[in-house]
Amino acid sequence: MGSVVKYKRSIVPAADFDTVRKLRKLVQETHDVKGIGAYKLGAELAVGHGLKKLVETVREFTGIPIVYDHQKGMTDIPDTGEGFLTMVKESGVDAFIGFPLSGPATQEEWIRQAQDIGLKIIMGGEMTHPKFKSSEGGYIADDKLDEMYLLSARLGVLDFVVPGNRKERVAHYHEILEPIVGDELTFWAPGFVAQGGVLSDAAKAAGDSFHAIVGRGIYAAKDMRKAAEEMAAQLPGE
Repeated sequence: MGSVVKYKRSIVPAADFDTVRKLRKLVQETHDVKGIGAYKLGAELAVGHGLKKLVETVREFTGIPIVYDHQKGMTDIPDTGEGFLTMVKESGVDAFIGFPLSGPATQEEWIRQAQDIGLKIIMGGEMTHPKFKSSEGGYIADDKLDEMYLLSARLGVLDFVVPGNRKERVAHYHEILEPIVGDELTFWAPGFVAQGGVLSDAAKAAGDSFHAIVGRGIYAAKDMRKAAEEMAAQLPGE
């Protein structure tokens, strides 16, 4: 289906807050910053205001791609994928982030449904916070994370969410996915600034195509434009 973002490397401001006013301000101040590749809309905004309204707000300023993160979408039964993803597609967003924590049956069906309706999909697996993996006191078996990513790759997914605050894990996922996906392999990574990740380190580990998802580091800054510019300056050159 091709790349979501026109750049090989970019910054993706994450609108993980609660008001349309904040979204309008974020987009107004950052949409023409060189290196901004997309905007990520979070579930809090979508539940409160509706995806269509949010898309319309972004489109007041720019045609930059819009990614919807249901936080964490793809955690229901297989049968609910068609209706949910169709509504996401019809809202006008360009791509959907899924985390297949409900297992491979849901993962396979939701990916297929997204592909059938032409909705680009970005697949995750490992998250950035403590006590996620069983080895760190969480519920998710460490050895199943690779399976999540590898199955997505085998089903034709090109874009993957990886934990940007764990550069060794970014490098690991590049190592196992690149033989399947090839040159089109693209990583999207949160976990910077507030969660301690170093953007330039994660970008180097990710390879040629990398999009840094940055929330509080931009939208909580006194000068959002300056913060976005500083983030973009940390990306390796094209």
